[in-house]
Amino acid sequence: MRGWIFGAALALVAGAGDEAGAQVQPRAEARASHCIAIADAAPGLQYLHKASFRDPVPEYSVRISYVAHSAYLIQTRGGLSVVTDYPGFIGSADFIPDVVTMNHAHSSHFTPVPDPAIPHVLRGWSETFGQPADHHLDLGEMLIRNVPTDIRSMGGVEENGNSIFIFEVEGLCIGHLGHLHHEPNDDQYAAIGRLDVVMVPVDGGMTLDTASMVRVVSRLKSRVVLPMHWFSGASLGWFLDGVADEFDVDVRDASSLTLSLRDLPQRRTVIVLRPDWLRDD
Repeated sequence: MRGWIFGAALALVAGAGDEAGAQVQPRAEARASHCIAIADAAPGLQYLHKASFRDPVPEYSVRISYVAHSAYLIQTRGGLSVVTDYPGFIGSADFIPDVVTMNHAHSSHFTPVPDPAIPHVLRGWSETFGQPADHHLDLGEMLIRNVPTDIRSMGGVEENGNSIFIFEVEGLCIGHLGHLHHEPNDDQYAAIGRLDVVMVPVDGGMTLDTASMVRVVSRLKSRVVLPMHWFSGASLGWFLDGVADEFDVDVRDASSLTLSLRDLPQRRTVIVLRPDWLRDD
């Protein structure tokens, strides 16, 4: 199960504007979150395969590709593309995403100079130290919002220094926990709402320790858990061992998967993807 994990881990170690162009609506008039309104678990992957990120996305589906570290590419049927925890480089492909999200706990999770051609750059922290970032970006096919959390900083705590970003698309609620340093409180869990799919840091200590992260994914009850931010096969293995009683574990020799709401797995599943830079070949 772990054959390629150690090699990929070594590769990982080696490795702005605000919402420009967005129509900012008063929050009272903005589209409501169906992930908060509908907190039921969806009945439960259409298929998993080695798709190129250039391939069309099937109807009613979303493609998620693991790029590196904490960066995932999310693509929609209509052509929208989002890169999470965007570090500035995502591969050799000539590709500009529509949206990037970033968190500033470490330089590998953001860039101070995002490409000005990126239409929407969503920072998980506020320009005012300690104040929460507040994003509610409605792109029609996708709604993107955030739930602020705290991070460790200079021996203390930076309140609201991280954001959990949530992407609502094709009926799916997809969450990215960012550089999560503490278990969410009840209010934060309520603000997150239902997550069908969640990207989870499993480094075992730079974010949350393994036992705490297992508690988080257990409470979220997502049908699909995608591990990220692991620096060794050991930390990934600890997490997989920790969730084995509640989750199926599916280790794949692929960097992407395609999901639809109607056929999420009935049993909660951790799917380990192989990180791979974006390239045209």
